[in-house]
Amino acid sequence: MARTTYQELLDAGVHFGHLTRKWDPKMSKYIFMERNGIHIIDLNKTLTKLEEAASAIKQIVKSGRKVLFVATKKQAKEIIAEQAKAVNMPFVTERWLGGMLTNFATVRKSIKKMSNIDKMQKDGTYDVLSKKEKLMIQRERIKLENLLGGIADLNRLPAALFIVDVKKEHIAVSEALKLNIPTFAMVDTNSDPTNIDFPVPANDDATKSISLIASIIGKAIQEGLEERKRDKEEDAEKEAAAAKAAIDNGGEEVVATATEEAPSGKRTRKAKDVE
Repeated sequence: MARTTYQELLDAGVHFGHLTRKWDPKMSKYIFMERNGIHIIDLNKTLTKLEEAASAIKQIVKSGRKVLFVATKKQAKEIIAEQAKAVNMPFVTERWLGGMLTNFATVRKSIKKMSNIDKMQKDGTYDVLSKKEKLMIQRERIKLENLLGGIADLNRLPAALFIVDVKKEHIAVSEALKLNIPTFAMVDTNSDPTNIDFPVPANDDATKSISLIASIIGKAIQEGLEERKRDKEEDAEKEAAAAKAAIDNGGEEVVATATEEAPSGKRTRKAKDVE
């Protein structure tokens, strides 16, 4: 079953590109035509690329790894944060800190600092501080939450990135490229798709377009999570069945041994009686 239809993409305005004077020539193979000075994206190619991206991201999640959602542009922030939370994936929607991936150890220290502030509030340490110190800590906590709250549970580098607007998030793309982390992204007609592993040609400015593509990626991730859970349950059932079979076979061997020994024992007793 198709993840979406041509009509749904059309209704969401996925086909609207940028002004022709703002285009990137590397996007030419994804452009269908020009209308009123605006490039129109070929939705047939969008459908194909979207299916490829969804299938690949599903397999990544099925293997138990995380996908980092990245979108810091105003119209995409809320949509991406909600979608990431729905599938329990990390996200960055405020600002991409330089070195967030390439200097991940330092970022983890900042996240630990945030959790230490939370511990201070719970164990009573926070209560003995002066009013000024409390205010400074509160401000720092809010700042850290805004920047790193979405990746607080990310203990290791993500297995992939899903990006909205690769031109705006060029630092994230660059870092992923250095670390060989696969990238999935919405690429508009003003973008360079050559550095993206799974580009999805689509309008990355309209909320409807962003929402539709993000929801399809989210559903693919959900499918991957469900299949992983199902596989784990099946493996657990197989292990339990194997363990039960081993116990049953062990019991049968004991009975068989006892049966073999019993007749010889009887014959010995009869021989003694005759004597």
